[in-house]
Amino acid sequence: MSKRPGSPSSGTLIKRAKGTPPPSNQIAISSSGEGDKNKGLIRTVQRTSNLEAPIISLAGAHSGEILSCRFDPTGQNIAACSADRSVSLWRTYPPNTNYGLLSSLTKAPIIDLQWSLFAPHIYTVAADHTLMILDVTTGQRVRKIRAHREVINSVDRTMAGGSGTELVVTGADDGVVRVWDGGEDGGKVPVAEFEVGCPVTAVCWSADGASVYAAALDNEIHVYDLRKSTQLSTLTGHTDTPTSLSLSPNGSFLLSPSFSSQTIIHDVRPFSPSPTRVHRVLTGAPAGFESTLLRGAWSKSPSDSGARVAVGGADRMVCVWDVESARILYKLPGHKGTVTSVDWHPKEPIILTGSKDGTMLLGELEPGVGV
Repeated sequence: MSKRPGSPSSGTLIKRAKGTPPPSNQIAISSSGEGDKNKGLIRTVQRTSNLEAPIISLAGAHSGEILSCRFDPTGQNIAACSADRSVSLWRTYPPNTNYGLLSSLTKAPIIDLQWSLFAPHIYTVAADHTLMILDVTTGQRVRKIRAHREVINSVDRTMAGGSGTELVVTGADDGVVRVWDGGEDGGKVPVAEFEVGCPVTAVCWSADGASVYAAALDNEIHVYDLRKSTQLSTLTGHTDTPTSLSLSPNGSFLLSPSFSSQTIIHDVRPFSPSPTRVHRVLTGAPAGFESTLLRGAWSKSPSDSGARVAVGGADRMVCVWDVESARILYKLPGHKGTVTSVDWHPKEPIILTGSKDGTMLLGELEPGVGV
């Protein structure tokens, strides 16, 4: 006759025989008091995405700080670049595998990257003055261009403009903005070039692909017309250097964090009701003293496209605002270093963050909060 085990003391974890698993959206909460037996509370957590858990950590690929991370246009894959001169590739959904690590690609840190809009390619720019095109299916380098004379800080791409080819724009510390033909067949000579006159920290395409926005060390955002090869205007309002540029999904507003810890949303519509074109001024994401190029982003999912923006900070948190009210909706913790890069999933309320601690976090948010 086997001896029947006694009741476990409070707080002891007992491994039970495998049976029907509980729903993944339920959490069991129990009290440790002896008098509270049989008073467990089952609390339902409303899940809003197809992630395996509300928060997923992507770690172990990089030995250096992550400088940029982005979802691909489908939202199924993630790419990150690092100061360790490598690019890592991840699955967004279970089992969240790191299925690729392209290492020793450059002679200096890879500072920014973008997924191609039409091919399985990634564009990267680095501190060794190079623009590279990588094939994610083979892991091979398709093209390498010595694009600038100094550190390249930013890259963006567009399929607009009616040319039928992908155009890539780069901005660097040499004070020049250059436009290149993308894809495998593009040449090593830029198709357009604009002299800003001081280091360029960020570049971004307009929605129609006819204009380029370039943030520079003079605290201004310069707007260039690609067809006429001239400067159209400047966007002012910053008291310190803008660190990144991100266009809203509808193409009407431009997000720009800065070293002053102020994030400005500019109205870039042809006819703006504001003479200064400053639509919102957001505070809450400290830039710190390290002069890190913090990369912000707009929400993209259909439920709240463009209603929220997010920027990481030197306080190791991510600040999420409601655009119309300029109210902070979330201060998201989890990282152990400055949050350098933020991106939003194109189809679900999922936010991706990369940090100087060498890790990324995937987190699901409530859809349309504050909208």
